[in-house]
Amino acid sequence: MRIKDISKENRPRERFLKAGASGLSDAELLAVILQTGTRDENVIDMSNRLISKYGLDKLSDLSLKELQEIKGIGPAKAMQIKALFEFNKRHAISKREEKPIKCARDVYDYALPLLSGKDKEHFMILHLDSKNRVIKDEIISIGILNASLVHPREVFKSAIKESANAIVLVHNHPSGDAEPSKVDEDVTNRLNETGKLLKIKIVDHVIIGKDNYYSFKENQKLN
Repeated sequence: MRIKDISKENRPRERFLKAGASGLSDAELLAVILQTGTRDENVIDMSNRLISKYGLDKLSDLSLKELQEIKGIGPAKAMQIKALFEFNKRHAISKREEKPIKCARDVYDYALPLLSGKDKEHFMILHLDSKNRVIKDEIISIGILNASLVHPREVFKSAIKESANAIVLVHNHPSGDAEPSKVDEDVTNRLNETGKLLKIKIVDHVIIGKDNYYSFKENQKLN
């Protein structure tokens, strides 16, 4: 069915004007963004197919090349999809600015837009001021976490440079399982002891999973 064969009141743009963005389904919202389908498939059917097959999470993780390998998705539509999710990520990042870090959930909310979809472990430091607001976030290492990649010198050099009152350690587990490994615990203990010597408090170490997190502080493994 062509889009013009759908009754006017049921077309995505017309429904958007009548009901607003919140009144549209995920597929209808995507259809508004993509604007057109192909000769064999209207934009609503295309959007339904994409979301049904990949889901929003997987769709957001696909690369530009992977998107173009999907039937009906050329360079322009692939860029539209990537731009959509990147804009959403930046919006999420902008909302967390100036919000103090009070608990592990705040760390998770702050770091998730930055670390979601990464296929390698990223070890990040959040530098906090005296009111627990983030001065700066910085990636210290990329790759499987170990003591050689995350050296105290690199971690605390950054904290001293930023005049941080305290820091939060954050890293992701691409597997989606947030439970810490023995190496995670060893690195945390090593950095915590160094922080005590330098009088720079490590507030927490939070591991970011797919839909969850692990807090060393909440689990009483950091003091």
